Amino acid sequence: MESDDPVLVAAAVYARELGAAHDWCGETTNRCLDALVTLLVGRPTGNRVPLTEVRTRPHRLASRRRLVEILSHFDLLKDDTEPPIRAWIERVTAELPPGFAEPAHHWLLTLLVGGARARPRSPRTLYSYFGSVRPLLAHWATSYDHLREVTRADVDAALRPFQGNQRHNLIKALRSLFRHAKKNGLVFSNPTAGLKSQPVDQDLLPITNDEVRSIEQLASEPLERLVVALSVEHACRTAVIRKLTLDDIDLPNRRITLAGHNQRLGELTHRALITWLDHRRDRWPHTPNRHVLLTTKTALRTTPVSQKSVKPSLSDNGFTIERIRADRILHEALTAGPDPLHLSLVFGISHNTARRYTTVAERLLSDELEQAVEP
Repeated sequence: MESDDPVLVAAAVYARELGAAHDWCGETTNRCLDALVTLLVGRPTGNRVPLTEVRTRPHRLASRRRLVEILSHFDLLKDDTEPPIRAWIERVTAELPPGFAEPAHHWLLTLLVGGARARPRSPRTLYSYFGSVRPLLAHWATSYDHLREVTRADVDAALRPFQGNQRHNLIKALRSLFRHAKKNGLVFSNPTAGLKSQPVDQDLLPITNDEVRSIEQLASEPLERLVVALSVEHACRTAVIRKLTLDDIDLPNRRITLAGHNQRLGELTHRALITWLDHRRDRWPHTPNRHVLLTTKTALRTTPVSQKSVKPSLSDNGFTIERIRADRILHEALTAGPDPLHLSLVFGISHNTARRYTTVAERLLSDELEQAVEP
C-alpha cells in the first residue's frame, strides 16, 4: 500500500502482521486494507474514527471485529454508540402510560448514572429492579393515571402474594422507585415509607419435594445412602460422618454416638447402616480400619475417608451434606417449635446458630398462618 499518511501505513502494516499471525487468506487481508483506506484517508490528524462509522462505511464483507482491533491498537477508535442499557430504558418505559413512564424513566436513568448522593448502579441492578416492579406498574396503570395516585393499601395488596427473598427484592425495588420519585417531586407522598423486609436466609430454606426425590435417586450406592440417612435423621456434619467408628454404633440397642453425643438410632439410618456394613464386610473382610466408612485406599490404613468421598454424586448435582443437615434442623424447629435451647441441646449447635434456624422457622410459620386466615 503506497500512501504518505503515516497513520494509514502503520495501520496497514499492523493489519498484515495480524493476518500472517492468524492465517488470514489474501482476500480477507485485502478487504481489511481497503476498509482502513475508506476510514482513514482524508481524516484530520488526531481525529479518531467513530465506532458507528466502522459499522456502516466499509464494505459489508470487511470484518468489523478486525477493524476495531486494529484501530484500537493505535487509539484511533471512538465509541460513540449508545449503551444498550439506555436503549432498553427508553423502550421499556415507553410501554407504560405517561403518568408512570416519566417517573420510571427518570428513576432508571438516575440509577444508571448516579446522583448527588447516589452512586451509579450496574445494568444488572436496573434489570432486576424494573423487572420486579414492571408488572405492578402495569397493573396500577389500569386504575390510575399517575404513579402519585398509588397508595399504601395498593402496595400492601401487591406484596401479599410474594414471600421470602422474592418479596424482599420487590420491596427494595419499590422503595427505591418511590423514594426517588418523592425526592424529585414526581409524587406527593411515599407509600413505601416504613416498609421493611428482611431476606430469608437462603441456606436455611426447606428442601422441596422435588429435591427430596432427586436426592433419593442420586443416593443409589450403600455409602451414599448411609451419608444421606445420617444427614437427614441426625443432622450430621461431614466431619462427624467421616470420623464415625464401629465403636460408636450399637445396632442391637439401636443407639449411635455422634460427636460424643449418644442418641437413639433412627430407623432410616439403622437400615442404611445394616446395608452398608454388609457391603463393607464383603468388600474388605480383613481391613484394620475401624472407621465405618471405607474406600479402597483407606481400607488398607486406619485413617478416615476424605471429605470428597463422603459426598460423591450429591455435590456434583448441587446438593450438599450441609444443606440436608440444615433442612433436618429446620424441620425440627418447625415441628417441635422454634426454641433455640431445644435445637442447641438436640443437635449440639451454638445458641447463635440455633437463633438463625428459629428466626427462619418463625417467619415460615407466620407466612403459613397469614395464608390460612386470608379470605
